[in-house]
Amino acid sequence: MRQGITDAVKHLLIINVLMFIGTMSIGDGKIFYQWFALYFPKNDAFEPWQIVTHMFMHGDFMHILFNMFALWMFGTAVEQMLDTKKFIIFYLLSGLGAALIQIAFLYFRFNTGLEALTATGLETTEIINVLNEGKYDTRWQAILGSDFELFVRSFSTMMVGASGAIMGVLVAFGMLFPESKLMLIFLPIPIKAKYFIPAIIGLDLFSGLTGQSIFSPSNTAYMAHVGGAFTGFLLMWFWRKNENNKYRWN
Repeated sequence: MRQGITDAVKHLLIINVLMFIGTMSIGDGKIFYQWFALYFPKNDAFEPWQIVTHMFMHGDFMHILFNMFALWMFGTAVEQMLDTKKFIIFYLLSGLGAALIQIAFLYFRFNTGLEALTATGLETTEIINVLNEGKYDTRWQAILGSDFELFVRSFSTMMVGASGAIMGVLVAFGMLFPESKLMLIFLPIPIKAKYFIPAIIGLDLFSGLTGQSIFSPSNTAYMAHVGGAFTGFLLMWFWRKNENNKYRWN
C-alpha cells in the first residue's frame, strides 16, 4: 500500500482548513455559521446548500484537529483501495446520509413536542414563529415538562463538522482492513477494527438515544455519526455485492 497522503484526502483537508480559517477570521466568527452551518429545516436560518456545506465547517480548533487527523489516518487507506473518484462519492454520500438521519431524528423529537402543544389549541404556525423569534412561552414548559428542552433544542440546533462523513470512512476502513488494530488515546489497548468500530458506533447510538455523553462533548450530533456509519456500510456493501456486474462504480 502506498504511503503518504492521497489526492482526495489532501484536497478535503485543504477545503476544511480554508473554511475554518474563514469562519474564524470573517465577520467575527458568525457569518460562516449563518451561511454554511446546517439548521433545522423549519428554522428561518435554514438554506438547502447547508446540507453539503456543514460537513466542511468546524466549531473550534480541537474539533477540526481530531476530524482531520481521522480523515488522514483512515481516509488515505480507504482512498487507496477505492480510488479517488469512488472515495469522493463515498465521502460526500456518507456526509449527506449523516445529515439526513440527524434531521430525521430531530424531526421526531420536535414533532413529539409540537403535537403536545397543538393539542392544547395552539397553532403550528404560531409556535414556529415564536421559535424563530427566540421567545418561549412559559406555558410551554408546563405542557412539555422534561421534553421542553429537547423540543427547543431540536428546532434551534446548528450542526457543523465532518464527523458523519468520517464515520462512513471509518466503517469502510473496518470492512477493508478488519484485522487492523486500533486504540483510543485514553484507552491504549489495541483492538481489531472489526470489534473496535462497531463498539464506537454502539456508543454513539446509546448516547444519541439517551442523551448521555460518554466520550464526546454533550453537543455532539450522535445520530449523525450513526447515520454516516450506516450510509458508509450500505455503500460498501452495495459496491462489494455488485462489483462484478453493471452496478459497479468504475
